[in-house]
Amino acid sequence: MAGLFPRPARVVVPGAVHLPNWLDPERQRVLAGACQRWGDEAGGFRAPKLPRRGQMSVGITCLGWHWLPYRYSRTVDDGDGRKVPPFPGWLGTWSKEALEAAAAVEEEAVEEGAGASFVADQDRDGIPETGPIGCHGPLAGEVAGFAPDVALVNRYTPGSSMGLHADKDEASWAPVVSFSLGDSAVFRFGNTTNRSRPWQDITLESGDLFVFGGPVRRAYHGVTKVLPGTLDASLGLDLPPGRFNVTVRQSGFE
Repeated sequence: MAGLFPRPARVVVPGAVHLPNWLDPERQRVLAGACQRWGDEAGGFRAPKLPRRGQMSVGITCLGWHWLPYRYSRTVDDGDGRKVPPFPGWLGTWSKEALEAAAAVEEEAVEEGAGASFVADQDRDGIPETGPIGCHGPLAGEVAGFAPDVALVNRYTPGSSMGLHADKDEASWAPVVSFSLGDSAVFRFGNTTNRSRPWQDITLESGDLFVFGGPVRRAYHGVTKVLPGTLDASLGLDLPPGRFNVTVRQSGFE
């Protein structure tokens, strides 16, 4: 259960930062209500069908742009064709604040001597270029230009999972900002080459923030399992069993 042990913010790998409890209880309640409202307005959370790979166990609704394997649209092309709801400005503001917070954690890690082990950059063909990066973490240069315009709201019911995948459908390489609500989940963050090791498993609890960008923007990642009954009841979140995950991106589309 949340609160039993301290969970400090940490750099998982260069460009990927976990900030536990970044959303305070009030913000969690606001986001929880919004997630349920967005699902209702969309007619429910749909489980996308994957080409040649069956159907996802996670329900999704979208804001700003609609995602369907493996492209974006302004309309719900694999549903009733309705127009996608707009991306809310307040969620964009939260996401910019989240990126700033993650970048600050990286900067602190660099100042403490972690900089020499950081990945310097990754070219747009996906080939890492390693080496010292001086006095800045990979996320620091992403803050000023970050302009999120799309969110995928994922609804995990008990027993749901999400296989390892890389977010490659956006034209932009801007960071992904991810908020967790509800029951805890085991989040697997891997490498930029394939679904094999190395990877790290991180428990994401309600209110946690995870940001990844820079050299690991297109790293493989997924959720191996949801841990039933782990939501802290004292938060007062009116949520069904399972969890919500809101991932905010910058599409890079016109």
